[in-house]
Amino acid sequence: MSPRLQTPRVAVGALQSPRLLPRSDMTPDDDRDADTAAKVCFLEATLAEPGAPAATIETHLSWVVLGRGQVLKLKKPVRLPFLDLSSVGARERNARAELALNRRLAPHVYLGVVALRWDGHAFSLQEEVAAPGSTVDWLVRMRRLPADRMLDACIDRDAVSLADIDALARTLAAFYRAAPSVALKSDAYIERMEAEQRENRALLIDPRFLGPACAELLDRYEAALERCGAALAARAEHGYIVDGHGDLRPEHVCLLDPPVVIDCLEFSAALRAVDPLDELAFLGLECDMAGAAWIGDRLLERCAEAVRADDAPGLRCLYAARRALLRARLMVAHLLDAQPRTPERWLPRARTYLAAAGAALAALNARAG
Repeated sequence: MSPRLQTPRVAVGALQSPRLLPRSDMTPDDDRDADTAAKVCFLEATLAEPGAPAATIETHLSWVVLGRGQVLKLKKPVRLPFLDLSSVGARERNARAELALNRRLAPHVYLGVVALRWDGHAFSLQEEVAAPGSTVDWLVRMRRLPADRMLDACIDRDAVSLADIDALARTLAAFYRAAPSVALKSDAYIERMEAEQRENRALLIDPRFLGPACAELLDRYEAALERCGAALAARAEHGYIVDGHGDLRPEHVCLLDPPVVIDCLEFSAALRAVDPLDELAFLGLECDMAGAAWIGDRLLERCAEAVRADDAPGLRCLYAARRALLRARLMVAHLLDAQPRTPERWLPRARTYLAAAGAALAALNARAG
């Protein structure tokens, strides 16, 4: 079993993928009437039940307060290069986008948008109410999912069945068939992947981290990217790029009946503009890293028609290598933090993803041969 990245589990989605997110030191004027600590304290008290106190998990972009049956997600008032949540209005727009986009794959999980109001003395929650001067924030309310049915937890226990994955495949295939196509020119699609690889190379070969030892692997991937350029261009030209999920990982899949998928990248249409074959390759990679390589194979077999896999038989391997290199870069990026948590963990995990990228490229070459 491959060592896997241990990520704190939230039973209903809140964790974004561990991209390198610049820290924000902004404190928006909108929040001067009620500080964030007081907001979180109020939400914890609201969801607490006798014998079952609420729990709060902080992510890059949110505070997620978990009650016994429900979850409230409060976005941080941050301003980042790719996302501005520094105003109450911006956070309302984000909450409504999160609700609408995640209902595509989890319609009964995302329950609604809630106004957090302040009357000068106390907070209150009201559905869909925006009284001028009293609404100080907006939250997404969700159903709490059973932790033991999350795909990553099921993989841990070796408790995933063929029927589970076939049901997930039906959910994903229907989603991709219905997903709107994204108008993306072929050259722009390839340039995006090339720019991403330049960022990978810059960080991965940094002598403070992995250094030139991985240069040969990066060279191999770039050569494969060039060889597959025509196939990639055809995917874009034929309209196969869709408004997808953007972060399809096992911890975002719950094996209910039917399965649901949570936590899409609501804040970035660009990051959700994906080839469905790429998303399935990513989920397969993460399942492989968790010790269940068969899941990716089964999903692709069952979703092949919906994602037009037969049109590009080698691209799954290329996409898997692409995702593995991205994950390796993100592991290394943890070490750029001023005070990285568990710094000893990130380079070994980066090397594991580099090995996965190498295996995917070897499979691509074998197929071409």
